[in-house]
Amino acid sequence: MPTPPRRQSPSGYRLRVNGHLDQHWSSWFGDLTLTHEDDGTTCLTGAITDQAHLHGLLTKIRDLGVTLISVEVVDVTTTEQAAPPTRVAT
Repeated sequence: MPTPPRRQSPSGYRLRVNGHLDQHWSSWFGDLTLTHEDDGTTCLTGAITDQAHLHGLLTKIRDLGVTLISVEVVDVTTTEQAAPPTRVAT
């Protein structure tokens, strides 16, 4: 009998979307950091507690009508120490 999947602790994720999201959307994404990239995209980076939380964020992106470019797992602590992102003011 296969063993059930173990619960994961919060993981860091970086979601990249096409375009620069307006500043007023930053509060809608909670604790994620919104960073406007030079290539015209926005990165949303931070800890995501579980798959349900991730799917909720993906639903918000869909509901905004923006194009999701990528989703990647990142080490949030290393990423923040290496190059602190510019937080979009709320």
